[in-house]
Amino acid sequence: MNNYNRKLIYLITILVIYVSCFVGFIFYSITNFAFTDFYKRLDLRRNIAAEKFLNSKSASQTDQWSLDFIENLNNQHEFLVEFDKNGKIVQSQGFYTELWDKINKTGTSNFKAGHQFYSTKYFTKNNKHYIVGASAENYFYTHHLAYLRNLLIISLILGILFILVVSVFMKRSFLKPILTMMKEVQQIGSENLDKRLDEEKYKGELHDLAFTFNSMLTRLETSFETQKNFISNASHELNTPLTSIIGQADLALSKERTVEEYQRTLCKIIESAEHLEKKTKALLMLARTGFVSNSTTFNPVRIDQIVMDAELTVKAINDKFKITTDFSLLPDDSMRLKVNGNAILLQLALSNIISNACKYSSNRTAYIALGALNNKVFILIKDKGIGIPSNELGYIYDPYFRASNTNGIDGYGIGLPLARNIIKLHGGTLKVNSVVGEGTTVEIELPTYIRF
Repeated sequence: MNNYNRKLIYLITILVIYVSCFVGFIFYSITNFAFTDFYKRLDLRRNIAAEKFLNSKSASQTDQWSLDFIENLNNQHEFLVEFDKNGKIVQSQGFYTELWDKINKTGTSNFKAGHQFYSTKYFTKNNKHYIVGASAENYFYTHHLAYLRNLLIISLILGILFILVVSVFMKRSFLKPILTMMKEVQQIGSENLDKRLDEEKYKGELHDLAFTFNSMLTRLETSFETQKNFISNASHELNTPLTSIIGQADLALSKERTVEEYQRTLCKIIESAEHLEKKTKALLMLARTGFVSNSTTFNPVRIDQIVMDAELTVKAINDKFKITTDFSLLPDDSMRLKVNGNAILLQLALSNIISNACKYSSNRTAYIALGALNNKVFILIKDKGIGIPSNELGYIYDPYFRASNTNGIDGYGIGLPLARNIIKLHGGTLKVNSVVGEGTTVEIELPTYIRF
């Protein structure tokens, strides 16, 4: 028996016990009230009988008084018993001697024998001892309470059945979305980690669970892809600074130079080597951590500063590239531009996208717009280049994939998948819209560090 069924049985048991106790309490309370009320009515008729038997009132006067003011109960009888000091009956009127042992000889008593209820009281008159009593059948007890008892038993049975039916229905209604989620999860494997649960299908805690599971899949996908493509990413990212270092060294050694010229060349080589070191560290960290965003790796960074650093990186790669940045959408509060992330990785992602925008444009120009809205930072990178065929947009994140219209343009198909993984690493999204011959627009969305 699984944990859910065990808890369901516990709940059903508790509800059944509660309903049973509630029904029993109702029946006991009404029965007790019926007894108490009926004995009070019998006490009144007993006192009337005492007036009739002991105070020398004519029977006709007493009976008339009773008929005028007090209704007769069902099967009502009055009786008188005279007994001596030893408790032996001397004479009686309308009394069944087998009831004598149940009567209190010195006070009042109420008791039930069969369907008949009795009320008696001890009296003395002229040094004689009397017991005066009245008896009647409690019609409410014998008929209405029996009906109420049957009704409550039927209600209890129906209530238990209702609880069982509702419990089974609730179990199915609760388990159905969970089972649906389990089927979706079972369809996800290492070969299709890009598949996600449909969060819109689930509500409440299940929606949060689906969101958490999708986040985990994103971490796994990013980690798998990053580690799987580490060599290709490293080759792609390290090729440019290495080429720059080798080229500058070859140029410096091509002929004799002055000390100042050697110093300038060495400074450029050092600058390229530092850039190479930063990229190496970023790639190693990305491969090692995958999607782990801990405090030692992620810190609050200004995204506008990251964009400007990426621009400098791209221009250093190729001085023919041009970048036009629009800061008109920036918010007045600079805190809205802060994101929790790694500056080197974000710069690596943006420089790849900006470099592609410049590389695939005839005018070698990338257009960048930056803004913030609703706890999100938005970065738009646009070009007026060759664009991507619509039937190939679904493959642009596959490593080594290059569009069919990129012949003659250098590239390895590594930059965009790497950039998307880095953006995912920071809890963001990257979308690409493209029209052949008109250009490509990349939309990046990142959550702000501080919620407003």
